Amino acid sequence: MLKVIVIGSPGAGKSTFARSLRDSLDLPLYYLDMLWHRPDQTNISREEFDTCLAKILRTDKWIIDGNYQRTLEVRLKECDTAFLLDYPLEICLSGAAARIGKKREDLPWIESEFDSGFKQWILDFSKDQLPQIYTLLKKYQEEKNIIIFKSRQEADSYLERGIY
Repeated sequence: MLKVIVIGSPGAGKSTFARSLRDSLDLPLYYLDMLWHRPDQTNISREEFDTCLAKILRTDKWIIDGNYQRTLEVRLKECDTAFLLDYPLEICLSGAAARIGKKREDLPWIESEFDSGFKQWILDFSKDQLPQIYTLLKKYQEEKNIIIFKSRQEADSYLERGIY
């Protein structure tokens, strides 16, 4: 396991899971939110983002945390392992709400409120994005190690076993 992606709904705990993997595997961790967002809450251009992502993908080892559906297949082609955190809506909503007001290493600002547009994106995730994610995972299931967790307990148990 040298090239890993961690995907799932916002609030599922992708970044927390990715940090645990980083600490266990001693792999560099890249947060797509840190690539895309500037501290002033604006974004870089798609071209800049794609250039930064391509540079990461060319390296020998990495963990990449984040969905960014537009680039998911590119990352899937390059990874050896994909983790999908497919958790119930309530878990994701409470996870996103719990991080309001907290400094995080995976976002360049502190969220001061649970933005209504962001909340709606979480509400729509299972309908709008999850089917596409599963389609891509199925496409690469023969050549990639794909691990899907349906609960935080499953993910925590995996990490506790330490068999990667």
